[in-house]
Amino acid sequence: MHYPNMNSIPVYALYGEQVATQDWLHWESIQSRSRLHGYRIAPHRHEQFFQVLHVTGGRAGVTLDDDRHEIRREGVVVVPALTVHAFAFSDDVEGVVVTLMERDLAGLGLDLPGPMVLSGRSFEVGEALDRLVGEADRPGIRHDAAMRAHLTLLLVALARARQDRARAGDPADRSLLHAKAFRAMVDQQFRETRKIGDYAGALGISQTHLNRVSRQVLGASALEVIERRVALEARRMLLFSSLSIKEIGAELGYEDPAYFSRVLTRVLGVAPRVFRKQ
Repeated sequence: MHYPNMNSIPVYALYGEQVATQDWLHWESIQSRSRLHGYRIAPHRHEQFFQVLHVTGGRAGVTLDDDRHEIRREGVVVVPALTVHAFAFSDDVEGVVVTLMERDLAGLGLDLPGPMVLSGRSFEVGEALDRLVGEADRPGIRHDAAMRAHLTLLLVALARARQDRARAGDPADRSLLHAKAFRAMVDQQFRETRKIGDYAGALGISQTHLNRVSRQVLGASALEVIERRVALEARRMLLFSSLSIKEIGAELGYEDPAYFSRVLTRVLGVAPRVFRKQ
């Protein structure tokens, strides 16, 4: 479960597999795959998949990026694409894991939830998953339309479950909700704004509170979270495009190339030109 010492983070289709066929979704019991690996799923990530685990029995230790959680008996885990995740299950674990194409969800026009863990009963989420899997297993007339409808209902169920936990929860739960919402907003808006006030205003909290929540939950200041997201995109463009560093900075909303280079150097640990050569 401790992955900072890994030389690289594996990218799998499904865990332990390099290739997986994928139509609308793949589903299996948590028990079936975790048993093959001694109930320990090592840190890895998926490039295109969005996963939802519905735990209905046993225990699960969950790591999502830098956040660690414990589920006892029942809970829901949401794992968006590119999120590093790992699990340690008890041998009596029960439940289902549904793997979806994130592009299918993004095309529905709703905000996608960020990585999260919801402990306790989640009847509406479980019902939405059951209906989705049922349609996938037994396709009928207007199957594509039915699948899009069931995917929409799943996203709604996840949003409602998260909101219900926040309303009923303690300040720590609300902090977690704010942090997850902030990170999701950064993913969507980091090209348009890096102003902490813009994000705090959208969340309905002060900049000071946003920074406090970000440090408590995400382990970094709000500005560091934003700059890390910028750096992630910049790394991709440095590796996979022929754009100059100045052009990459402009694409990411930085008018001053020197300032952009300093930001990247601070986050990457090396100058962007050196990173690209390496």
